[in-house]
Amino acid sequence: MTKNIGMIDRFVRVVVGLGIVYWAVRHGSWWGMIGVVLLITAAMQYCCLYKLFGFKTCGAKTCGTVRERK
Repeated sequence: MTKNIGMIDRFVRVVVGLGIVYWAVRHGSWWGMIGVVLLITAAMQYCCLYKLFGFKTCGAKTCGTVRERK
């Protein structure tokens, strides 16, 4: 799986994801699942919608496989 999420995008996803999860827990809403998806995609550094539309937010040097063997 190739990375397609850059560092700034990951940071924004984590902050927004945590905010949505916090709000959902406080209000007992199922909308927290959106926050969970944002957190998972930030952790994996991969977004299937980005792949579908051919979009990348990582630079040429940082885009690569998520787990590279040395």
